[in-house]
Amino acid sequence: MVNKDDLREQFIEAFEGADYPIKSPMDLVPALPQGPSTTFESGDFSMTAMELNTKISGGDWPYDDVEAFVDDVIDQLEDQDLF
Repeated sequence: MVNKDDLREQFIEAFEGADYPIKSPMDLVPALPQGPSTTFESGDFSMTAMELNTKISGGDWPYDDVEAFVDDVIDQLEDQDLF
């Protein structure tokens, strides 16, 4: 079973170092600990940042802070029943 709170913490930790506001997914890459291969895992869920980018659509760019971005990512993953 996926722990959404755990995933949210992982996303925040990985993306909080970006220079906000961010205008595109490319603005996040320098902040990622292992770049696009940074992996997020919880329960049966496992996805790299690169895979995550292919699963989320559009978004509400620009994002002014990490919480707004992560909330949108979680919502989109839930909408697609990916966890």
